[in-house]
Amino acid sequence: MSFIDEAIAVKEKAIAAIQDIKDKMALQAFFADYLAKKGAISVLMGKMREIPPEEKGRFGQAVNAARKEVEEAYREKEAALAKEELSKKLAEESIDVTLPGRSAGSGRINPFYQIIDEVTDIFLDMGYEVAEGRDVESDLYNFELLNVPKDHPSRDMQDTFYIEGEGDLLLRTQTSAVQAHAMLERNPKTPIRLICPGKAYRRDDDDMTHSHQFGQIECLVVDRNISIANLKATLELFVKKMFGEKREIRMRSSYFPFTEPSVEVDVSCFNCGGKGCSMCKGTGWIEILGAGMVNPKVLEMCGYDPKEWSGYAFGVGVERVAMLRYGIDDIRRFYIDDLRFLDPFVGK
Repeated sequence: MSFIDEAIAVKEKAIAAIQDIKDKMALQAFFADYLAKKGAISVLMGKMREIPPEEKGRFGQAVNAARKEVEEAYREKEAALAKEELSKKLAEESIDVTLPGRSAGSGRINPFYQIIDEVTDIFLDMGYEVAEGRDVESDLYNFELLNVPKDHPSRDMQDTFYIEGEGDLLLRTQTSAVQAHAMLERNPKTPIRLICPGKAYRRDDDDMTHSHQFGQIECLVVDRNISIANLKATLELFVKKMFGEKREIRMRSSYFPFTEPSVEVDVSCFNCGGKGCSMCKGTGWIEILGAGMVNPKVLEMCGYDPKEWSGYAFGVGVERVAMLRYGIDDIRRFYIDDLRFLDPFVGK
């Protein structure tokens, strides 16, 4: 079987499979099998390197055509199931207008915003300012000024939502764009100490730990004579205030385009105290955030002389902190406003 025949076979198998789907659970499984990052159609595209150069164009067209047809079938089935569910619900429900009304209960603060408020209070006490940015950003601020040019491979890790017909406008993939704005707007150049909480957006919703939208809190410090020791001291203070005085951190070498050197930061497990348990997968440590010293190239592009200025930056996921602290198993719970989920967080 040729590669093109294989693409056609996968498409036909998917179209046949979706016809038998009767509920949303089966539809989600179908999406994971065929349309997700590790689905059958994405796997096909990964075979591009095995194909002779003269056949790459035809194969790519075949895979794209297969994806388009399968996505259309998926959307049609999704709409049909939603219509069927609504019709069934309307048929089963009835309203007794003679029953007494229900009094409105008090509201609850979603743990998503509780975490943002708590982190914000910690950094305000440390002398930081809070900066907010826009959700719709330009490619310049979201990528290029953060040392991610148009051909940089790290863009592949951020499945970006571009706005059709609006040039280089996109939904920001990280709140780091606020940092670029802040550095460019400081005139004359002055020290910076800020955090920027907000939402970011990526096409990343394959499982219950990922969502197409998520919260981030980025930190940026720029001044003279800033070193990685300042970064470590700040992170240690933040972790102790957020997770308890007994918590420790460790820093592991990593890579981010906008920092150099870069580190992944782990916190000692607050469930077992570092002894090893199911939460920390037996290691005693839980990965909590990414950090590093601001890349000199980023400083230079944003108007700061890297020979005179230095800085550090880090970003923490809002939902990740909440999930670890409260034992929440599914990131989607933050967005459905189910009172059964919100009730336990009264007074936290």
